[in-house]
Formats: sequence, C-alpha cells, structure tokens
Amino acid sequence: MSDTSSRASWREQLSPVGLAIGCLGCVIITASSVYTALKMGALPWPTIFTSIVALFLLRAFGHRSLNEANVTQIVMSAGSMVAGGLAFTIPGIWMLGLADEVSWVEMLLVALAGTLLGLVCTAAIRRRFVDESDLEYPIGTAAAETLMATKTGGVTGRRLFGSMGVAGLWCVARDALGIIPSMLLQLPIPGVSFAIYNSPQMLAVGFLVGGVAVAFWFLGALVGNFGIIVGGTTAGLWDVATAQGIVSSLGMGLMMGSGVGVVLKDILPHAARFLRGRSAFSGGKSQRSRLDASVLALMVAAAALVVCIGLGMGPIVSVVVVLLSFVTTIMSAQSVGQTGIDPMEIFGLIVLLAVAAFSDVSQVQLFYVAGVVAVACGLAGDVMSDFKTGAIIGTNPRAMWVGQAIGALLGTVVAVAVLCTLVAAYGTGAFGPGQQFVSAQASVVATMVSGIPSVPAFVIGLLGGVVLYWAGLPAMMFGLGVYLPFYMSLTATLGAVAKWAYDRACAARGVSDSEERGVVVASGVLGGESIVGVAIALANVLSGLAG
Repeated sequence: MSDTSSRASWREQLSPVGLAIGCLGCVIITASSVYTALKMGALPWPTIFTSIVALFLLRAFGHRSLNEANVTQIVMSAGSMVAGGLAFTIPGIWMLGLADEVSWVEMLLVALAGTLLGLVCTAAIRRRFVDESDLEYPIGTAAAETLMATKTGGVTGRRLFGSMGVAGLWCVARDALGIIPSMLLQLPIPGVSFAIYNSPQMLAVGFLVGGVAVAFWFLGALVGNFGIIVGGTTAGLWDVATAQGIVSSLGMGLMMGSGVGVVLKDILPHAARFLRGRSAFSGGKSQRSRLDASVLALMVAAAALVVCIGLGMGPIVSVVVVLLSFVTTIMSAQSVGQTGIDPMEIFGLIVLLAVAAFSDVSQVQLFYVAGVVAVACGLAGDVMSDFKTGAIIGTNPRAMWVGQAIGALLGTVVAVAVLCTLVAAYGTGAFGPGQQFVSAQASVVATMVSGIPSVPAFVIGLLGGVVLYWAGLPAMMFGLGVYLPFYMSLTATLGAVAKWAYDRACAARGVSDSEERGVVVASGVLGGESIVGVAIALANVLSGLAG
C-alpha cells in the first residue's frame, strides 16, 4: 500500500470501535503484564495474542480490515511494555526497605517520562530502522503473518476464552480458596527450592518460549542450583548462604553480559551506518505532516522537566537521562529487530551506572533513572516491532504511532495502579527472590544499587554473558535460569516439553494449524491466570479496606 493511500485512511484504521476495544484490552493486558513480570520474572511478547483477539473482536462488530486489527492490537499491547519497564525496576526500592521514599506519584512520573521518550525516539528512527533497514523484527513479522493467515472464527474464540477461563478458575482454586497447593513434589534440598510450581501460567511461558531458549534456561538452573549450591557445599567449598550469593551474582552478571553483548555485536558495528541514515524528518512535506517536529520537541521538553523537577534530579542529570535514553532506545530497536529480545532493564542499568558515576543522586532516584530508561526501551521495542507489522500489511504509520501513544499513556496509569494494588494487598515484603513475586529483574537492579554479593562471580558472569551472546547462544535465558528459583525453571521446562510432545502429536496426525492452536491456547492460559491474579489482589485490598 502506498503512503498516499495509507494517509487517506489512517482515521479509518484507528476507528472508534477499534479504539474502544483497544483501550479495554489495554487495561486488561497491562494489568496482567505487571502480574506476569513480577510473578514469573519474564514478560512474553503479547503481540500475537492481541492480534488474534483484536481480529476476533472486530469481526464480531463486522469490521474485517487487517490494518484496523493491527492498530487495535497496538493500542492493546502498548501498555504491556510500560508495565514491564516499571515491574523490572521499581520493586527493587521495596526490596531495599525504601518503600517510604516512593509514592504512586513518582511511579507515575517515571512511567510518563519513559513513555514520552520512547514515543519520540521511535518517531525519529522509524524510517531508518524499518523502511530503510533489513532488520527482520521476528515478532512484528510473526504478527503480520498471523493477521494475514488467521481465519479467526468461533472455534478460535472458544479456544482462546475457554483456556483463559480454565486458567482463571485454577488460579481461584489455588490462591483464593486454597483447595489446591501452590507447590507439588517438593524435596528438602538445602539451598534449592525444588518443586513443581502449580501454575498453568508458568507452563504456558515455557510452552510459548520453547526449544533451545528453555533448554538453556534449564541448564542455567542446573548449573546454579545443583552445580554451585549442592555441588559446592557438598565439596566443602562454601556454605549454603555463600553459595546462594555466588549464584545470584553469577546470574545477574550473565543477564547483564548478554545486554553488553547486544551492544558490542549488534549496535556498535552499525552505529556509523545509522548516523549516515536520514532522519525521520528528512522525507519532505509528507513526513513533516505525519509527525510534526515541534510536537516531538515539546514531548522531549516535557520528559526532561518531569525528570528534572518532578523526580528532583536536577538539570544536568535530566539532560544525561534524556540523551542516553535516545541512545538506549536505538539499541533496543536494534536488538528487537535482530533477535526479538528486548533486555530493557539492562539498558536501564547501563544508564543508572552512568548517572551514579558522576552524580550524588539518592538510591531511590537511581531506580527512577533505570525505570525511565526501561520504560522507554520497552516501548521502543514494541513500537518498532509494530511498525514492521504495519510495513508488511500496509498500515498507516501515523495511525500506529497514535495508537501506541494512546495505549502507552493509558498503560502508565494502569501499571502504576496495579503495582500500588499489589503492594497494598501483599505488602512490600512480598517482592524479591523466594517471595510471592520473584521480581528477578528488579532484584538485579536492587543489588547493583546496594552492592553485589560476590563480585568475582558477577564479573565471571558478565564476561560469560558476552561470550555466549557473541557465540549466538541465549545468554539471557541461561542467566535467568541461574538466577530464578529452581521450581520456576523446572515448571517452565515442563511447559516446553509439553510443546515438544504437542508438536510431534500434531505432526503425526497431519494437523496443519497446530502452531496457531498452540499459541492461542497457551496465550489464553497465560492471560487467564495473570488477570485473575490481579483481580484476587484487588479483592484482598477491598476486603482489607472494608475490614
């Protein structure tokens, strides 16, 4: 589709019906994304799920345009990356016992500043990174293929909402009624939380990720828990507490090393080529009319003022945060374009360390820095991936960007509200390794701010993460396995095993749409438990207020 025809129909693509469906979906997806990120230490991309749901619901209203469905799913999914940026950073404040120094207002300002910067950056680099680039954007490409190939009808809808209902009822039986246990087959191994997590959601994460990535995830869990903790303590090299500190430091190093690997392998070699590329506003009158430069400048100024005055960091720090946010969002776009992975909290840590090196901001403000950058990078990855989808099927870029802005701004409010709800329901002590909300990435940020338990293990992990990523291996997943409690890694692995068995059974039966069926059911399971989990937390808050 040409730019001219796209521009003529952008208001049709961002229709009132699609906007209403998108905003309602945004509230649900953002809330469930906060819960998923905190509970599972991961945030699977919701794009395929939201694409199917958007197409299904729009067709129920007689709308059959793929471009309208694409814009609708963009509104639905944008808030999830804002949720990830907050969930991967802010809970670290509570882990350090600094809960009294942060309020919902500051969290909202962090999300707002990150959202503004993410939107501006993607507007500036869209032409260079999508139209003029050979980056694959695997998630965006998959979403486009889903929209073009999926014949969404009654069967797909029943599978999706049926699986959501079953997972939601399972969550109620486990967490609200207590009639089924949270852990199965627990074994008393010192220092190792060996069990199967009775969570359909965790199984769905393993099912959706699948393959080599989960294999490295589980390998990391075996190395950390049975190699270092069990093996090291049995050999008398260290006690259990020391071993756990080594494991957590090694896992953090591996995850951060994978982010450094992205920079060294995927970003720096292409930096000169990017700088030689045209800017977003060099395309003449049509480009200027799409995203007016003055509006973007005002958004940058607003973000800088939020960081400077709203978060109290001063003018120098705010300028550094804004400038480095643009650098890291470019890194995020490059990473997502090549791998489909967006280590947003790692980019936040990079800027956090840079700010800590020259300023005397407080520990809480360092979390704010990481949060702003993580939100910006998370949103940039989502926006650029969605732009790739639109480039394939002919969706108007302006409609997509406006949809992203609406979804992201709504997501800032929802994400902060859900975080506050969870804290009110379960207390700040419920966040951290071994707690109800493992918050793996936020724990990494907290440790970097407060001090690393084992610096040698962290350095080894950092170097190892770079080497693994450079070799084309999933260093982030390996580090996640080392860091997370063993029961989570084991359960995710069982989900991947289920995916393997499912694929083989479908292949033997000659089922042609097995991939679509599996994605639909697993996405429904993931969404059902996370949504009901948020609802249970909200019910706990309301009952506490009533009491």
